[in-house]
Amino acid sequence: MKLGIQLHLAFLSLSNTVSILEIFGVERARSTVHNWVHKANLQPESDQNPDHVAVDETVIQLNDERYWLYAAVDPETNELLHTKIEPTRTNVLAHAFFAELREKHDVETAVFLVDGAAPLKDACQRHGLDFRYEKHGNRNSVERVFCEVKRRTTSFSNYFSNAEADTTDNWLQTFAFACNQLI
Repeated sequence: MKLGIQLHLAFLSLSNTVSILEIFGVERARSTVHNWVHKANLQPESDQNPDHVAVDETVIQLNDERYWLYAAVDPETNELLHTKIEPTRTNVLAHAFFAELREKHDVETAVFLVDGAAPLKDACQRHGLDFRYEKHGNRNSVERVFCEVKRRTTSFSNYFSNAEADTTDNWLQTFAFACNQLI
């Protein structure tokens, strides 16, 4: 079970993970490995204290619906601090994302790096957080995370087939844990 989880978190597809397990004489269905990963409930570490936090949002596809993925990354370590899937992009949801981020990590003195997205700037202001508009530079760390998430979800086009937003949110937390372990 542990090997299956580790293989999948090392960015192998469920099919490739099952194939490698078969080499060791362990025959399991892809759904079994999927369930192992989700039941492990792996989460990124809490109580980080970064100097800067790169924050952004992007659209991802779940089945036939589009969702907004919010993410916060420590650009110094490239660790994923927090992710959240939301059905829309609003100031209220961005505010809630920042509230959750502040509950998990000590970011009160961090400088937040945001692009031109009005909801992110509004949330920073409402939380009294220091923020700076940055289109490139340190903010690129969050863009790299988005590239990898999109690569994973398009490479394994069935990865989110019939998945609910909560399942995807859980997968993203596990993904964050795995990324942070591999850094």
